[in-house]
Amino acid sequence: METKLEQLNKLREEAKLGGGPKRIQDQHAKGRLTARERIELLLDPDSFEEMDMFVVHRASDFGLDEQRVLGDGVVTGFGKIDGRPVYVFSQDFTVFGGSLSETYAEKICKIMDLAMKNGAPVIGLNDSGGARIQEGVVSLAGYADIFLRNTLASGVVPQISAIMGPCAGGAVYSPAITDFIFMVKDTSHMFITGPDVIKSVTQEEVSHEELGGAMSHASRSGVAHFAMDSEQECLSDIRRLLSFLPLNNMEDPPYVEPTDDPKRMDDELLAVIPDDPNKPYDMHSIIERVVDEGDFFEVHKHYAQNMIVGFARLGGHVVGVVAQQPAFLAGVLDIDSSVKGARFVRFCDCFNIPLVTFVDVPGFLPGTAQEYGGIIKHGAKLLYAYCEATVPKLTVITRKAYGGAYDVMSSKHIRGDINYAWPTAEIAVMGPDGAVNIVFRGQIAKAEDKETTRKQLVDEYREKFANPFVAAARGFVDDVIDPRETRPRLIRALEMVMNKRDSNPPKKHGNIPL
Repeated sequence: METKLEQLNKLREEAKLGGGPKRIQDQHAKGRLTARERIELLLDPDSFEEMDMFVVHRASDFGLDEQRVLGDGVVTGFGKIDGRPVYVFSQDFTVFGGSLSETYAEKICKIMDLAMKNGAPVIGLNDSGGARIQEGVVSLAGYADIFLRNTLASGVVPQISAIMGPCAGGAVYSPAITDFIFMVKDTSHMFITGPDVIKSVTQEEVSHEELGGAMSHASRSGVAHFAMDSEQECLSDIRRLLSFLPLNNMEDPPYVEPTDDPKRMDDELLAVIPDDPNKPYDMHSIIERVVDEGDFFEVHKHYAQNMIVGFARLGGHVVGVVAQQPAFLAGVLDIDSSVKGARFVRFCDCFNIPLVTFVDVPGFLPGTAQEYGGIIKHGAKLLYAYCEATVPKLTVITRKAYGGAYDVMSSKHIRGDINYAWPTAEIAVMGPDGAVNIVFRGQIAKAEDKETTRKQLVDEYREKFANPFVAAARGFVDDVIDPRETRPRLIRALEMVMNKRDSNPPKKHGNIPL
């Protein structure tokens, strides 16, 4: 037995070295951690249980029969984050450049199957050169096996992807199906085709970073939800994200006993909305004054900044926050912000996370670029997501709620549960200026002093319609509230609707306007 144990320990040590000391050194020289170092930082200490450490590839062509590395380029297993179970795979770039083989894919599929059976999140740490070319079609088949599991697991268990190095070609589609993508600035890249291929086909010259770097995807394409300064920060924020999420779609998000007074009022909320209705303000200043401890974990921070989405707690309960940002494009809804909001709303609905919506929206962005880009179908995605959602939905209109955008933003008409408005709310078909120009066009044209007449009519319209009381009179808002009491009112409303039961008609699935 002693001899066998010595052999076992020797093989384990060999497996832990991956591609060997030289390649580990090269990995560190690129500013990147190894697959095992990443797992160590991600999981609770001493909680990782590795699986398939001794798996090797089955290929024999191109000299691969003489290059068999234990683990075959991916470390898989299960462990805990904050004491809760998770499944993880970490691609090892030191072994064949992290390239995916038949057995490599089988290892990943095994832990994804376990995650589905046992109802726990899957975290993928990606650092791979793509499919292992020497294995041909079986490596492509391995990717497809993973894609299928990503799709079947969607909405069942949270799936998180971290891009820790290269992720190219077909490899990008597994992260793309998952719920959240983290990237690391300067060291991680995602693209379908690399700069060299692009140059040869289209003659465009572009760097790896510009084409598929963290900030390119976090701010321009919207593919990445988070762009972090270091791998350590990336792994730390994955842990933070998971603190807001349930283990699976049958559980509620984790409740934390609040230390922030649920009855806390905030006088500073009185001064947030400017007297001038066209003057911007930062919606973060409202969100952070309302949620527990001012702790707001923003998602998609750099993308479509006219819309804010993220996680927080109210009275210890996790909520998903959706809000306009008046400080960016006046908080208008456009293609990018609609898609950003819709994706987040649907995630929250999948995983039983109540939605709190702060509304200050002047409408949809006009222009040929938006119309030709499909603002109609993309804006409908956000509408569809809110209509479809059956989780508790609370809404606060802080200022503008104009036109169809009022309907879209979790209004009472699309099953909003509790809808509040501040006294500064303006709920109307359109803003006073636009409305007067249309309704009173003839009267203004005939007036001797057109500007004075127009200004007078705008003031009259604003007083009569651009306020929350017309909507309140019809029950479209449940109450007009003092801004200072926003936090306690939302907490009480949330506790009231926490056990709501709502459902959609029986169907295989809806046909969201993609």
